[in-house]
Amino acid sequence: MIQNLIKLSLRNRYFVLLIAIGLFIWGIFAVRDNPIDAIPDLSENQVIVFTEWMGRSPQIIEDQVTFPLVSNLQGIPKIKNIRASSMFGMSFVYVIFEDNVDIYWARTRVLERLNYAQRLLPQDVTPTLGPDGTGVGHVFWYHFDAPKMDLGDQRALQDWYVKFALQTVPGVAEVASFGGFEKQYQLIVDPVKLQYYNVSLMDVMNKVKANNNDVGGRKFEMADMAYVIRGLGYIKNVADIEEIALGNYNGIPVRVKDIGSVQMGGDLRLGIFDADGEGEVVGGIVVARYGENADKVINDVKEKMKDVEKGLPEGVTFKTSYDRSTLIEGAIDNIKTKLIEEIIVVAIIVILFLFHWRSAFSIIIQIPVTIAISFILLNAFGLSSNIMSLTGIALAIGVIVDNGIIMSENAYKNLSDWQNHQQNKNP
Repeated sequence: MIQNLIKLSLRNRYFVLLIAIGLFIWGIFAVRDNPIDAIPDLSENQVIVFTEWMGRSPQIIEDQVTFPLVSNLQGIPKIKNIRASSMFGMSFVYVIFEDNVDIYWARTRVLERLNYAQRLLPQDVTPTLGPDGTGVGHVFWYHFDAPKMDLGDQRALQDWYVKFALQTVPGVAEVASFGGFEKQYQLIVDPVKLQYYNVSLMDVMNKVKANNNDVGGRKFEMADMAYVIRGLGYIKNVADIEEIALGNYNGIPVRVKDIGSVQMGGDLRLGIFDADGEGEVVGGIVVARYGENADKVINDVKEKMKDVEKGLPEGVTFKTSYDRSTLIEGAIDNIKTKLIEEIIVVAIIVILFLFHWRSAFSIIIQIPVTIAISFILLNAFGLSSNIMSLTGIALAIGVIVDNGIIMSENAYKNLSDWQNHQQNKNP
């Protein structure tokens, strides 16, 4: 078999050379298209289901949210395992699929089953899917340098401006905000005044909720013009909440400000984000989408941040908290340098040992062609260029030239024996 293959290659040497050139060119394009990351993504093929029901204990979350979800997600095909975690006000369900399952097919199946499981959950409790990223998808962290802006305004700037802008970058699955205070209107009720005016706490909640709404009416015509009627009722400031009527007491309206006070405050926090021990900061975490080129995503995010920074308030700038591109580019450059050094060393050794430049050239040319073909295979199997894969290529360079040296030496020896035999035969 091998002899026939060698004979076929020798008889069609130009065709074989053409195939090698074609593979080499294809490999060059494969190098450009191959995703680059510092470390291989060995995380499990999972879909995260997140459910929020604030104010409830972990036991209630487990009984009324986590258990119904886990029970109904069991029947999805190609599931390897389901894990769950319940905590105060939140539930996390991790659906682990088999490794060969497409992640977006898995997300679609989970979403279909969630539509059915929704009816088993408490009212106003809606489970959502986590981002289509992995555990190593946190590729870039940033925070604001805003010494003259309070943490609440910084968080609002992050949530309502920066986050939406960065989520438009191709390859970004999510931009998670951290730090600061999430602004909210807080109504502090005096129970004594509630009892005095005969108003229940549920009445206060329902009245405030009902008065925070816009409504639409019919249209009417006047002087050959059509007018559309609508009622504007959305709350815009603290004063709007204070003037909401809750009922009457001896013919006198009872408003929110009569039974308590309204203030602008921050939502409950479970931790803070500190930068280098210099105080709290506000920022975001960029999560790359599954299978994306991490290095390209980071560079695109940086370019987008330059445009976003033009719209920030005066004195507010971005600062980088974590940038994986530094590690990625450093690791890749180091591996590239080692590859070039190995190619040069191997080429010198082959030339010195064989002392025949044509044989040495035929062996050395195998190195770039083989490396190019390896990137074609990396793309075919969905593997990225990282420390592990490129180090494997670097270690394999010595093996790559071994067969060429053995074949060249064997051919050289056989030709030499044949020439000696011919000379002895015809003196």
